[in-house]
Amino acid sequence: MSVVREPPGSEEDDRPRRGRPRTRNEIVRVGRLGGVEPEELAARFGTPVYVYDLDVVDRQVEALRAALPGRFELAYAVKANPSLAVVEHLGRLGLGADVASAGELSMVRRAGIEPARIVMTGPGKRDDELTAAVAAGVRVITVESSNELRRLETIAAGAGRRVPVLLRAAVGGESGGGRVRLVGDDGAGKFGMDPDELLVAARAAAGSAHLEPLGIHAFGISNVLDPGTIADHVEATVTQGAALAQAAGFRLRLVDAGGGLGIPYESHEESLDLVGLGTRLRTAAARWEADPALRGTSILLEPGRFLVGPAGAYLCRVVDRKSLGGETVVVLDGGIHHLVRPALTGSEHRIRSFGRTGGADRHWPVTVAGPLCSGLDVFTRHAVLAVPEVGDLMAVLDAGAYGYTESMPLFLSHPSPAEVVTRGGRAALARRRVEPDRWLEDQRVPDWSATDPG
Repeated sequence: MSVVREPPGSEEDDRPRRGRPRTRNEIVRVGRLGGVEPEELAARFGTPVYVYDLDVVDRQVEALRAALPGRFELAYAVKANPSLAVVEHLGRLGLGADVASAGELSMVRRAGIEPARIVMTGPGKRDDELTAAVAAGVRVITVESSNELRRLETIAAGAGRRVPVLLRAAVGGESGGGRVRLVGDDGAGKFGMDPDELLVAARAAAGSAHLEPLGIHAFGISNVLDPGTIADHVEATVTQGAALAQAAGFRLRLVDAGGGLGIPYESHEESLDLVGLGTRLRTAAARWEADPALRGTSILLEPGRFLVGPAGAYLCRVVDRKSLGGETVVVLDGGIHHLVRPALTGSEHRIRSFGRTGGADRHWPVTVAGPLCSGLDVFTRHAVLAVPEVGDLMAVLDAGAYGYTESMPLFLSHPSPAEVVTRGGRAALARRRVEPDRWLEDQRVPDWSATDPG
């Protein structure tokens, strides 16, 4: 786990380093989180607490839009952070939404995003979820298999609708033929269809009175910081989509290249080169414009982590400090039950200390851990930093994506953290803290002496 090692109040992370341009757009600025003093956030909302800076989200959206050619569209991948306040904000910025369940569909509709801007993706969609998407009139539904295509056709016929679909291609295999092997595809073998099944499904969709094939969806890439890898994937997906549309007899109108745009988690990593990415994609777009089969084709990207990851911090209080084997250990009131990603992926996050007391002049190896009865509940080991005191605040940075949404809050029955959004230096509650007593209200002890114990 990488740790920001400057003493409290230092602005080393907030200003350009000498001879090096500023590369990070993040929630920490001049020792504050989203323009708000950490102690104020802790006093108002308790700890641990998630904080999301909407101003950072704005800048991420603006930077990405400025880099992309005009035919590119954005649909926020809701799975990255489904906080209603965050999704509503992105909707007001004009982004669409990529949803993968009926629950996410209901949430984005409540956030005010119109069905015409919603795409439904994801494997294992149940009939009731497909029915909900058809009834809502979403822009397009991605189908993962011939079986799912048949189920969707039956539902569309029953509803008297003609439903737009994308055919999802499996990603992987050898380079060539319009397909590339991508890094970070942890779900290889699970998503999409092989070429033979893909063509069969595309022809079936093209021949259906209740389905309208728009194009192809291919995604198997995660947190990539190399613009060339991302551009290669987009170009290969367009090439594969054009070949599929020609072979199946429909016009290619939409290519969904998924997400995968990365953010730097570790201190030594640089942000994604959007200028380089934009240059590659603009060159490709000019080539597509010269091809009559691709001239009217839109390209959809589904960024999630890139838009919200840098905007988030997980703020905790130091509740204990001790020495074990000659090393200092600090224990926080929050851990991997709320931010499981470090333990789940082995990835490192930066940690920022906001000290109220002494210790700023002493730098020692420190282990930062959470309060759970598990050896996995450690954010960092052997990090050299100013030793925090009991009562100090510490924040895990770049926690705006796959934090709260990927957590396991019921483990050990600690309170679930509140979610807070900031904008213009002001903070507002987005989701209230949930105490364990609230969970007990939903549980029952069966009365086995009764005729019906349930």
